[in-house]
Amino acid sequence: MSKINPVKITHSPTRLLVIRRGRVEVAGQDVTMSVILALVVVALSIIANPLTRNVFFTGNNLTNLMRQMTTTGLLSLGMLFVVLTGGIDLSVGSVVAFSAIFAGGSAVFWGLPVWLSFLLGIATGVGWGLISGSLVACFKLPPFVVTLAMMTTIRGLTYVYSEIAVSTRTVPSFTIPGSAVAFGIPISMIIMVIFFVLGAVFLNRTPLGRSTIAIGGNRDTVRLAGISVIKGIISAYVISGICSGVGGVLLASRLGNIQPSLGNAFELDAIAACVIGGANLAGGKGTVQGTVMGVLILAVMNNLLSLRNVESYWQLVLKGIIIIAVVLLHSRSQKRQ
Repeated sequence: MSKINPVKITHSPTRLLVIRRGRVEVAGQDVTMSVILALVVVALSIIANPLTRNVFFTGNNLTNLMRQMTTTGLLSLGMLFVVLTGGIDLSVGSVVAFSAIFAGGSAVFWGLPVWLSFLLGIATGVGWGLISGSLVACFKLPPFVVTLAMMTTIRGLTYVYSEIAVSTRTVPSFTIPGSAVAFGIPISMIIMVIFFVLGAVFLNRTPLGRSTIAIGGNRDTVRLAGISVIKGIISAYVISGICSGVGGVLLASRLGNIQPSLGNAFELDAIAACVIGGANLAGGKGTVQGTVMGVLILAVMNNLLSLRNVESYWQLVLKGIIIIAVVLLHSRSQKRQ
């Protein structure tokens, strides 16, 4: 009998970094747009320094930049979860104002401990997110309509709570989280980074997080697979509420003088950061790292324009142009795949 020689099966090692056909892959995952957005951030930073007479890279300006991007970053992270389900949350700016002024009022008017005032401010964000998520998930109301109504309702209740600004300067400890620095980095920035890390772990490593992405991709398939769509949608809006509440409390801590008009149009920057980062407003597509890049691009651009004393209306024009340019890059990248 003839011997049958065993066939050796060899596996080609997976390359950590692969560049082919204009695409960059890391461990098999396409990160082309993340690389492009990172290059945009670097380019903007390099351009910003000479345009601001070498002020951009000074320690004071970088510290201010990190503090200023904290609220936008937290709102953008929360918005990403909602967008992934195919929804949108227009109420985040109003939630920021309510959480901020409620936390400040709890410390100033009621004399509560600062830590408890902060928790109450964040809890209001959770409550508003739970209401919005329940209306969208349980009653199947359009997210745009629900959150638009919530935006005006919460803003009105903010003025009901206090028609004038609440000053927390009489409570020195209230300003510590928003102004303190640890190892040269603002504490508020460290909190934001922790939230982004937890958000990435939740989306990529937990069943509920993965179902959030799946809900936006194909809701019927998720339902047939036995996954609770209602639970996924409500959790997304609650996370958005938590992020808005924390963002509002940190902003109140940094400002020390809380206006009831605080947070106007903050939702636009949050949506813009998600879109720049590659999130699809139809749902099912978006990453935490892309959202981080979107936040960085907006933060650097806003800081540059402010240092150049560019009028606010021109800032809006330039911001719109950048959003359109990045969306075009995303669409071209998708066509290559």
